Amino acid sequence: VVICKVDLTTANCMIYLILAGWGTNEALIIEILAHRNAPQRKLIRESYAAAYGEDLLKDLDNELSSDFQRAVLLWTLDPAERDAHLANEATKRLTSNNLAIMEIACTRSSYDLFKVRQAYHAQYKKSLEEDVAYHTTGDIRKLLVPLVSAFRYEGDEVNMILAKSEAKILHEKICDKAYSDDELIRILTTRSKAQLNATVNHYNDQFGNAINKDLKADLNDEYLTFLRATIKCLTCPEKYYEKTLRLAIKKIGTDEKALTRVVVTQAEVNMQRIKEEYHKRNSVPLGIAIAKDTSGDYEKMLLALIGHDDV
Repeated sequence: VVICKVDLTTANCMIYLILAGWGTNEALIIEILAHRNAPQRKLIRESYAAAYGEDLLKDLDNELSSDFQRAVLLWTLDPAERDAHLANEATKRLTSNNLAIMEIACTRSSYDLFKVRQAYHAQYKKSLEEDVAYHTTGDIRKLLVPLVSAFRYEGDEVNMILAKSEAKILHEKICDKAYSDDELIRILTTRSKAQLNATVNHYNDQFGNAINKDLKADLNDEYLTFLRATIKCLTCPEKYYEKTLRLAIKKIGTDEKALTRVVVTQAEVNMQRIKEEYHKRNSVPLGIAIAKDTSGDYEKMLLALIGHDDV
């Protein structure tokens, strides 16, 4: 995301004029909001409320519509508030999406995930773990609840002896088809990402197959599909997000919710690596793929967020 140098007071005044009866100017909204980082967007919301006595999010909600509205609103939210909103939405029956919750649990830092749990508690008067447990069942619940509860070590230090021993445990459980065994879930939900990468790499080298290949015993098994996605998300998030974007764009009828979710949540985090992975995997830049499959202000918003140098 390229940060504009226009001062925040000017940006606020421009937004107010846009939303106060001067006619909604979507291009200007994109120019102002899509080129501000999270702290700047927070300041814009706070100063907008202080200056005009209005909630910027509510005013944007009233003036915008459709996929463009959703992208702008999600982007304007504080990252922890946004993740709390996405997680809550994903626990509802009509918008249920265990992968969206898993993404939040597996790709945010331990501290950021902690802030998501705080924001969820403040907004919905319940814990994230409580809602995830209530709205999931079986093996997916057994894996997903400790994932959202995790507070992993974030450093780079790796214990190679431990990686070797836990790779062996994973291999034994997978060979026995004990895919939801307590030990397997303990490893995935407690170890640091650096440690997990070492364990998975050792698994791949020692036992001849990549771990996710060994987990393809039943391609129609919902839990196995979820387990493979979790491992990929923990150890190689750019590959996970590339596949999510590819499926969202190439399916019959674009999956705008998935496309918006990935772009908005990753724009300030891992977008460059995701774009590189997408280009390598699909032989076309992500920006061109998005431009081909979307239109109007929604397209412009997404391209602004990913950086549209490749369009």
